[in-house]
Amino acid sequence: LENFLTYHHMDARTIYAKFSFARLCAEAGVRENFTEPVEDVLTKAFSRLCAIDSRRWISFLLDILPRLDDVDFSALEDNEKRMLNMFYVTVWQEVIEDFSADMVWERLYALADSPVMLGELIELLKYKLNTIDFIDAPADLPYDCTLDVHCSYTRDQLLLALDFMKPKTLREGVKWLNDKQTDVLLITLNKSDKEYSPTTMYNDYSINSRLFHWQSQSTTSADSPTGQRYINHKARGSHVLLFVRETKNDACGAAPYTFLGTADYVSHTGSRPMNIVWQLHQEIPAKFLRKTQQVMG
Repeated sequence: LENFLTYHHMDARTIYAKFSFARLCAEAGVRENFTEPVEDVLTKAFSRLCAIDSRRWISFLLDILPRLDDVDFSALEDNEKRMLNMFYVTVWQEVIEDFSADMVWERLYALADSPVMLGELIELLKYKLNTIDFIDAPADLPYDCTLDVHCSYTRDQLLLALDFMKPKTLREGVKWLNDKQTDVLLITLNKSDKEYSPTTMYNDYSINSRLFHWQSQSTTSADSPTGQRYINHKARGSHVLLFVRETKNDACGAAPYTFLGTADYVSHTGSRPMNIVWQLHQEIPAKFLRKTQQVMG
C-alpha cells in the first residue's frame, strides 16, 4: 500500500472512496481472492481511519491490533480503553459502553480473524505514522487525556477521549463536561448558508498564532451562568478546549477537528452572542494558521 501510494503520489483516501486496496488487487488479479467477516465494515471505515494523525493513538493501535486474540479488553488501562473506544466508534459507528459485552468481543475477534483486512489496516496505520509532518504535544490538563494538541479528531472520537459516552447526542458546537470542569468548543470556520441558520453563523478566526476570536451561541449573554463561566474559568479552575475545522464536510463525510489545545479568556465584547478572545497555551503551527486566518480575507 505504501509503495503504491508513494509511487503514484496518491492520497490514501482516493483509494478508499469505494474499495479496499486488497479488494482492488484481487479484482486486478494480482492477489488471491478472499472472503473475510469484516471486509464490508472496514472498507467503509478506511476513509475515516485515513484522518488519524496522532502518534500516540496510532502507536497504541499498532501494538494492540496484531494481538487482539490475546487481549483482555476489560483489563485495559483507562487511557487504553479510551483509545480503543475511539477506534471502535470510527469503525463500527457505535460506542463501547461495556468492555465485557459479547458484541464488542465478537467484532474485535472478527477483525482478528480477517488477516487480509487486518493486515491492510496495520499497513495503513504505519503509512500514516510515517507521513505525519507536524509536532504534536500532550494537552495541558490536570486529568488523563488521550488527545494530543494539533492532531485531528472527529466529534465522536474527541468526546469519547474526554469520557462523554453519548457523543452522537451533541447537536451544538459547545459542551460543558461538569465532571472534568471543561468547556469543549467545536468550531467550524467556513459556514455555508445551507448548513447553518443565521443564529449559528458565528464569526470565528485566529487573530495571530496565539489569539483566537470566537463567537458564542446567540443565546449566551455575558451575565448568564455560561457567560460567567467563560469569563471567570481561570479563577474557578475550569478549562477551555478549542477544536477547529475548516468546513463541516470533506470528501469523506463529516470533517475532523484539529485540536488547538487549552486556552485562557482574554476579553470579550457584546452579549447574545459574546465575542470572546481566547489565548492559546500553544501556538498554532503555520500550516494551520493559514486556514484559521483565511476567513479574515
